[in-house]
Amino acid sequence: MNQQRKAFSSRALAVVAAGACAALAFSGTAAAWEPTKPVTIVVPAGTGGGADQMARFIQGVVSKHHLMKEPIIVVNESGGAGAQGFLDVKGSKGDPEKLIITLSNLFTTPLATGVPFSYKDFTPVAMLALDEFVLWVNADTPYKTAMEYVDAVKKEPGKFKMGGTGSKQEDQIVTAEIEQKTGAKFTYLPFKGGGAVAVQLVGGHVDSTVNNPIEAVAQWRAGKLRPLCVFDSQRMPYNAKVTSTMSWHDIPTCKEAGLPVEYLMLRGFFLPPGVSQDAVNFYIDLFKKVRETPDWKEFTEQAAFNQSFMTGAEFVKWLGNAETMHRELMEKAGFLATK
Repeated sequence: MNQQRKAFSSRALAVVAAGACAALAFSGTAAAWEPTKPVTIVVPAGTGGGADQMARFIQGVVSKHHLMKEPIIVVNESGGAGAQGFLDVKGSKGDPEKLIITLSNLFTTPLATGVPFSYKDFTPVAMLALDEFVLWVNADTPYKTAMEYVDAVKKEPGKFKMGGTGSKQEDQIVTAEIEQKTGAKFTYLPFKGGGAVAVQLVGGHVDSTVNNPIEAVAQWRAGKLRPLCVFDSQRMPYNAKVTSTMSWHDIPTCKEAGLPVEYLMLRGFFLPPGVSQDAVNFYIDLFKKVRETPDWKEFTEQAAFNQSFMTGAEFVKWLGNAETMHRELMEKAGFLATK
C-alpha cells in the first residue's frame, strides 16, 4: 500500500509540475506582444524610390509567407523632403503599429531645413541593409569610365546636369563631394524620386545621376544606362549577370576608378517614441524572418544591397556616427539650415 501511495504521489507531483510548466509557457506566450490591427509603414519619400520599393517588398513577403497575423499598409508621406512622414511618426507616441522606413533623410532633412526632429526622437528597431550609390550616364554617351566623365565635366563647368532626388539630400551631398574632390562643377537638378531621376537620364534631360541600384537596374538591363562606378569601399559581391556582359560585381568602386568618394545610405526601421521593448523585439524577429526567405535573397541581389544588419546598442552607435558624418558633409557643402 505504501508503495502504491508513493507511486500515486509521484504521478500527482509530475502532473502538477507539468501543469505549472504549461501555465508558465502559456503566460509567456500571452505576454508576448503582437499587432492587433493593420501595421502602417510610413515611407518619407515618393513612390518608386528605393525606400518605397523595400517597404512594398516587405509588405508582400510578410503576406506571402504569413509572417504576421495583421496586414501591412504602406503610406508615402514625402512632403518637406520627408519631414511630413517623420513628424507623423514622431507625433504617434506609444503606437506600436506604426513603423517608418528611413533613408538618409533621417539626418539630412532636419539638418537642411531645421524641422525639429532627429533620430533620437524615434525608437530604433533595425538596420535591414545599406543602399549603394552608383554613378550612371546614358548608354548613348561616349563615357566608359568615371574619370572620363568627370574630366569632361571639368572642361565645361556648369554645363553638365546631375539629376537627383530632392535638394540638400543624399544625391546632392554625393554630387557636392564629387565637386569638392575633383574640382568639377555640375548643375544639380532635383526630382521627386529615384524612379523619376532614372527616366530623366534615359530621356537625356540630365547627363548623369547617382541613383541607387534598384532605381536604375531596369534601365541598365534594357541597355539605356551605363554604370561607371559604385560609391563603396569595395565592389558589390553579386556575380550574376544583369546585362549580357556585366554583373554588379563588375562595376569598379569609384576609388578604383580614380574618384575618391564613398557614401552608403541607411535602409532602417524605427517605431514612434514611447514604444515597449516587446514591440521592438516583435519587429526585430519579423525582419529576421523576412531576411531568411528566398525572396529576400532574390530582392537583395537585384537591388545590390550592402547587407549589413544591426539592432540594439550597435545600431544606436552607428546612428550617432552617421549623424555626425552628415553634419560634417553638409556643413562643408553649405547645406545646413541657417539659424
